[in-house]
Amino acid sequence: MDHFNYRDGLLYAEDVPLTRIAEEVGTPVYVYSTATLERHYTVFADAFAGMRASVFYAVKANSNIAVIKTLADLGAGADVVSEGELRRALAAGVPPQKIVFSGVGKTREELAYALDVGILEINVESENELELLNAVAGEKGVTAEIAIRVNPDVDAKTHAKISTGKKENKFGIDIDRAVDVFRHAQSLTHIHPVTVASHIGSQLTDLDPYRAAFTRLVALVGELRAAGIDIKRLDLGGGLGIPYDGEEPPLPDAYAALVREVVGDLDVELFFEPGRMIAGNAGILLSKVLFEKHGEARRFVILDAAMNDLIRPALYDGHHGLKPVKEPSSDADWTPADIVGPVCESGDTFAKDRLLPRFVDGELVAFTSAGAYGAVMASTYNTRPLVPEVLVKGDRYAVIRPRQTFEEILGAERFPDWQTDDGGGRMAAVSG
Repeated sequence: MDHFNYRDGLLYAEDVPLTRIAEEVGTPVYVYSTATLERHYTVFADAFAGMRASVFYAVKANSNIAVIKTLADLGAGADVVSEGELRRALAAGVPPQKIVFSGVGKTREELAYALDVGILEINVESENELELLNAVAGEKGVTAEIAIRVNPDVDAKTHAKISTGKKENKFGIDIDRAVDVFRHAQSLTHIHPVTVASHIGSQLTDLDPYRAAFTRLVALVGELRAAGIDIKRLDLGGGLGIPYDGEEPPLPDAYAALVREVVGDLDVELFFEPGRMIAGNAGILLSKVLFEKHGEARRFVILDAAMNDLIRPALYDGHHGLKPVKEPSSDADWTPADIVGPVCESGDTFAKDRLLPRFVDGELVAFTSAGAYGAVMASTYNTRPLVPEVLVKGDRYAVIRPRQTFEEILGAERFPDWQTDDGGGRMAAVSG
């Protein structure tokens, strides 16, 4: 469910017409719904009522600090994968003791910062990282409470580029070696292993892979406890899918029922790290039709949004619905079209042979389900400024990230001293 619906012939975000945002902020622009964010978080968290469960929003899905704060105000913690995301979570008001730090390649500096601010837990993903963390914690005279992420070798049946739980994926420690690694971790002076963590992939639409992975984790916890390692927590990750193109992913209640069935008797605190499920359908990318182009064999709808703004279709064939902001009439002429952007790449194609009504130049359209892995993966390719982000609440909206300017892009760059008269490496100049 989301809060982007037609009203009196126009598409609204909650109680704000998208035409108003386009007029006042311009396009392209990301638009997020507070009501949808709140509803999705609440539905997920409530599914685990009666269990010792904590929800840590996966910041990588949408890292705008206003989005993080919206969820933190409801009680969400944060799952971060870099020092930058950790700083975002803190800036949004997430308490350090409600932050977990995941990621396969943490640096010494990132580990040191995490220890300095006192986050709840660091999820270790390799033996080398374990040794590094022990050394950094020793330098600071502290003991790091950790999870060890294990790879259960389960096929999540999702896209290859978002699969994380198979042996050939880079994430986690092979589950067959987990007991030995936990034993070693327990022997280290400045490490306290208390959690088994796992995450098998993203955009899962079937509960069977979860059942297989969780069953293996339950067996592992039994082995670890038999070996004298006191496991207090089980971090089951995120990955629950959303309906991009007619998929019917499991509802949180069904997912929670599976968790209760498989791990309910373990006597552990449960951690969950949903991202896409919370933010995905809470956002759209609002764009404008520049013009239609008709070739001998193709109809092209050329937008002012491009692959640098929304890269999912180019990166891994991600599907996004496209809605005209002006509701089409019942007798509209719908014909196949390729939806493309202005970037100088053939890959700058959002969809092919999509049935769409005819558009006039300047007409507004909205890419649906764009709240996750949209703005966070945007770039300035072709020196296209990063687009703004807007958060709607009822009949109000606020710009929560302004549109980047050309002055900001060029002003961040420098000439080397041999290209300047004064040798000062002055900023690149830009004319307005």
